[in-house]
Amino acid sequence: MAKTRPGISGTKPKQGKKDLDSYTIRGTNKVVRVGDCVLMRPSDTGKPPYVARVEKIEADSRNNVKVRVRWYYRPEESLGGRRQFHGAKELFLSDHYDVQSAHTIEGKCIVHSFKNYTKLEDVGAEDYYCRFEYKAATGAFTPDRVAVYCKCEMPYNPDDLMVQCEGCKDWYHPACVDMTIEEAKMLDHFVCSECSEDDLKRSQNGFHPSPVSDVKVDAKRQKR
Repeated sequence: MAKTRPGISGTKPKQGKKDLDSYTIRGTNKVVRVGDCVLMRPSDTGKPPYVARVEKIEADSRNNVKVRVRWYYRPEESLGGRRQFHGAKELFLSDHYDVQSAHTIEGKCIVHSFKNYTKLEDVGAEDYYCRFEYKAATGAFTPDRVAVYCKCEMPYNPDDLMVQCEGCKDWYHPACVDMTIEEAKMLDHFVCSECSEDDLKRSQNGFHPSPVSDVKVDAKRQKR
């Protein structure tokens, strides 16, 4: 069953319902509980599964199980669309709630915090991340500002390789500093055009694993 967009489900509670602690996905031994993130079958088979967080599980008098969910939106499903800094596994936690048949659940997944996602050594098919909450009706994001990097002043996309200047500690996309991806991978160290070798010699901090570990004072709006 496809989720209805935009808006919030107007489903009214019915008599004879009981709350359930869990639900076993049909045809599997995977158990879903409140708070879990799940993949739900879309009506259009050409689309990827919807992602939702289970808020409630209940059964009616005929033992039909339904789940109340809070939808995650993919960037392309938002009013602003997908942008360059949105990662392939990025999701927005929306304020769109709905009630769906539990039979539409296809599997479970994990929606990590942005910081925890960047620490994953191996990203599996079930791994996603979320750094924004999203208001479906207005297209507004929370937070509405995030740290930016590089000359292009873009938020960090964990899918993109970046190199860190050993002088100023800022991060740069190879293309923004006239470098190919292959050249960037072969670097032993990197100093940006704004820094000198003297700055590098004075620097004692070394490399950080990713831009997420840095604290930035500059910020850029997610939605313009």
